[in-house]
Amino acid sequence: MTEPTLYETLAAVLAKEFLNGEVGFTGLLTGKAAAMFGTAIPIVAMELARRTHAPDLTLLLAGCYHNPDFSQLDAMPDSEHDAVLRDLSTEAQTYDYPGQWALKRGDISFGFSSAVQVDTVGNINSVCIGPYDKPKVRLVGPILQPEHMTLFRREYIMMPHHDRRNFVEKVDFISGVGFPGGEAGRKSLGLAWGGPALVLTPKCVFDFDRVAGRIRVRSIHEGVGHDELRDATGFDLGDLSGVPATPLPSDDELTIIRREIDPRRILFSPT
Repeated sequence: MTEPTLYETLAAVLAKEFLNGEVGFTGLLTGKAAAMFGTAIPIVAMELARRTHAPDLTLLLAGCYHNPDFSQLDAMPDSEHDAVLRDLSTEAQTYDYPGQWALKRGDISFGFSSAVQVDTVGNINSVCIGPYDKPKVRLVGPILQPEHMTLFRREYIMMPHHDRRNFVEKVDFISGVGFPGGEAGRKSLGLAWGGPALVLTPKCVFDFDRVAGRIRVRSIHEGVGHDELRDATGFDLGDLSGVPATPLPSDDELTIIRREIDPRRILFSPT
């Protein structure tokens, strides 16, 4: 068994977060890095959970494909309604989203977002860099991030890049709300649940002190030093001396990923 890749490691970390009977949503992101972190890793993580400890977990791809068989893929589709997806074997397909699940009732257990900026309280930004009226860069837009970060029971933020411009003290625009003022701050906004659970990057995994409303490092990936992580992050990380290494997937998990979920290496290419 060859050594696990970063993508396999992150998928295994995520899979352990999901509970049996939950409903997880992911869309189909475009662009190599965004698609890997925002689509491929979540898909593999949910399928790994379904094949291990959560057989009754429901994977919603684009909201309308329920538990599709990704092992049938010959190539990654380039849109959420590509004929390749339409023709995959699934447990069900619906024409509306979210179908029988009510977003305002909190029926979606978790989802996945990618962003350009994340700040110390878990706010995310995919709208603009610089002032909104005269931005330096106009980005893709909120793309359902307000709904994900308020109506879903929790959100996993998937960051394909980890640099000072991505991890900032305060985002330039809030397209998805984290924990401003902690859980009490969310409640003051009328938000009874939700918010970011983890932030996964090429260098580490973050979680949150939900009471204080502050991001913190949960684990650091193998081969990443403390100085490297600090230099790549635009806010203080505190004491890292007790932070463990990100756990690697077991041989059994790698076997399931490579032989059952993605046998043709479509989701996780060898490179």
